Amino acid sequence: MCSARQGERVESFVALAPREAKVLILGSMPGAASLAAGRYYAHPRNQFWPLMGDLFGAGPDLDYPARLARLAECGIALWDVLRSCERSGSLDAAIRRASCEANDFPGLFTRCPGITDLLFNGATAAKSFERLVKPALVDRPLCLHRLPSTSPAHAGMGFEVKKALWREAFVAAGILA
Repeated sequence: MCSARQGERVESFVALAPREAKVLILGSMPGAASLAAGRYYAHPRNQFWPLMGDLFGAGPDLDYPARLARLAECGIALWDVLRSCERSGSLDAAIRRASCEANDFPGLFTRCPGITDLLFNGATAAKSFERLVKPALVDRPLCLHRLPSTSPAHAGMGFEVKKALWREAFVAAGILA
């Protein structure tokens, strides 16, 4: 896997999207720890898997394949807005905007026609989607939910507050009651 040295082009993972998915969680681009490990949200201080554990039983106590299987059972897919970009380090702020290339969302929506809600893991994911993807999706109705990042760089908001906001988005998407 690639790492994110000064000015290096990094590439995201393939979509982890079961055909019957209803919700797509989107990051911007995996960080260096995730790219090195070859799995989503691999940084030990990222709060994504603890949140998924509390909400869906897909927490860090399970091995990675079991976490993915649990999310798939719940109708949840994972991906990133960006297919590739140039970035130094792991921070979204280090992404060179002019270097961004979006993933193939029309292709994903063809494979997973039931996706109706997009949950953005942080502001950069939401802004990148609005700029690079949304203009080409005029015929696809989607509910967009911008959520606080689970990244350790976004430590200003406590875990319980983040969990409440993520839960609210999953309720609105019909995944949680």
